[in-house]
Amino acid sequence: MKGTLMVQGTASSVGKSLLCAAFCRILKQDGISTVPFKSQNMALNSYVTGDGFEMGRAQVAQAEAAGIAPKVEMNPVLLKPTSDQGSQVIVMGRPVGNMAAMDYLQWKEELLPVIDKAFATLAKDHDVVIIEGAGSPAEINLREKDLVNMGLACRLRAPVLLAGDIDRGGVFASLYGTAALLSPAERDLLKGVIINKFRGDLKVLEPGLRQLEELIKKPVLGVVPYMRLNLDDEDSVTARFNDRSIDRALKVQVVLLPRISNFTDFNPLELYDDVDLTYIREPHELNSPDLLILPGSKNTIEDLVHLRNSGWEEALNCHVGRGSLLVGICGGFQMLGQRILDPRGVESNIPEVSGFGFLSMETAMEAEKSTRQVEAVWRYNDEGYFSAMGEEEHLAGYEIHMGCTDYRSVRHPVYVSTTDRWEGAVSEEGNVFGTYIHGIFDNFNWTNNLLNSLRRRRGLSEKRTTLPKTYQDYKEKEYDRLADTVRENLDMDQVYRIIEQGG
Repeated sequence: MKGTLMVQGTASSVGKSLLCAAFCRILKQDGISTVPFKSQNMALNSYVTGDGFEMGRAQVAQAEAAGIAPKVEMNPVLLKPTSDQGSQVIVMGRPVGNMAAMDYLQWKEELLPVIDKAFATLAKDHDVVIIEGAGSPAEINLREKDLVNMGLACRLRAPVLLAGDIDRGGVFASLYGTAALLSPAERDLLKGVIINKFRGDLKVLEPGLRQLEELIKKPVLGVVPYMRLNLDDEDSVTARFNDRSIDRALKVQVVLLPRISNFTDFNPLELYDDVDLTYIREPHELNSPDLLILPGSKNTIEDLVHLRNSGWEEALNCHVGRGSLLVGICGGFQMLGQRILDPRGVESNIPEVSGFGFLSMETAMEAEKSTRQVEAVWRYNDEGYFSAMGEEEHLAGYEIHMGCTDYRSVRHPVYVSTTDRWEGAVSEEGNVFGTYIHGIFDNFNWTNNLLNSLRRRRGLSEKRTTLPKTYQDYKEKEYDRLADTVRENLDMDQVYRIIEQGG
C-alpha cells in the first residue's frame, strides 16, 4: 500500500491527534511503514529529537505509535505562543524569531518550500503518510495562504477525513457547517466523517448519522467511543486542567501558569493509585499538598510577574516554610532563583525581575536556545525528601530553554553524562528542588523513590512500583488500546481504500 490520509477537525481538541496516532498504530500492526506529518503546529508542549531539533509533542506521540523515531520533518513549523498576539516561530526545529500574528500571516507563504521538502522526505522513506490538520478548515478568514488544512490537502491531493467531537455538543451542526463552508474542490477531497468521544447508546444516534450522510453526501465511517488515555496532550486545551481533587493519600498540585509549557512532564504521576494530581490557578486553591510544582513557561518573566501579582509569593513562602516540598521544572526552576535577566528582550519586554529567592542562582535569557536530549545520574542523597534515592539512579529526559543559569554555590543533584556537567539545584533546607530536565518523572524508579519519601512523611508504608521501567514502556500499551478501539469502531476497509486513493 502507498498513499496518504489527512485527518481534519471541526475545531481544536476534537481528537485529531489521537485519531492520527491510532491510524499510525493500526498501520504498524498491519505491517505498513507509516509516518505522521503536520506542516504547522501551534503548541507549548514540545519535544527534542535525538539530533537536537524541537518539534510538537503530537507528532512525537504519532511517531511512537508508528514505531519510528521522531524526526523534525514530521513537524517542520512549530509556533509557540509568547503572548495573546505573538509566537516564537520554529522552522525545522530551530527558532527564527518572535512574530506578531499579522506579521506571520504575511510571511508564512515563504515556508511552502520547507513544508514541501519535509513532506517529500517522509513520503520517500515510508509507504503511508498520516497528515494532521490544525483547528478547523472552515476558518474562512485564514483560507488564503493556508499551510495546514485544505490548502495543504489540495497541494498534495490528499484524501481527508473530518472528525467532530460529540462530547462537547453540536456535533451534527459542526460537521454540516464545516462541510458547507468548503469550496467544491475541497469537498471533493473530503471522503468521510468520524464522530469522536461518544458516550451512550449508539442506536439513539443512528438516525442522525443517516440524515447527516444525506445532507453532506459523505459517509459516516464510524463512531469512536470516549476514551481516557494517559498519553501526551498537544496543548493546553485539555481535560486534565479541569480534573477535580479526589481523596488519595498523596496530594500533588501544579501551578497552572498563563503560558504553561510541557505540562506533559506530570502525566506519569497520574499512574500512581495513591497520588491525587491537580492543576490550580490561584493561591487559595492550595490544599496543603505534599508536593507543589512550578512547571515550564514560554514566557518565564511575565508568568513570574503574574504569579507575584496574584499573591503566589506569600503562598510559596508559607508552603516552603512549613517544610513542604517545592519543585520547579525549566521556567519554574528559573523562577526559584534570585533574579531573571532579559536585557535583549528575548522573551519579554521586562529587562529584569526578582525571583522567589529559594535558590542562590540567577538566570540570563539568551538568544541561543538549548535543545538536547540528556542522560544523567542522580547523585544526591540527604536525610529529608531525597533520602530514599538510590545511588547512581540513571535518568533520561530533554532540555528546552532560552536561559543560561549561573548556579553560584548551589548544591547540584544531577550529573549529566551526555554533556559532562552538573545540573539542577537543591536548597540548603532540602525542600526546594529545581531542574531543567523535562520528563524527569518519566523515570518511574526515581519518581517512586521520591513518592516514598512523601509517603514516609505522611506515616504511610512505602510502595514498590509495579509500573514499567519508563513511561514510554507504559505508553506502548496505551497506543495498542487506542488502536484496538478505533479499529473496532471504524470501517477500516473503507479507510484503507481511501488511503490508496491518495497514493
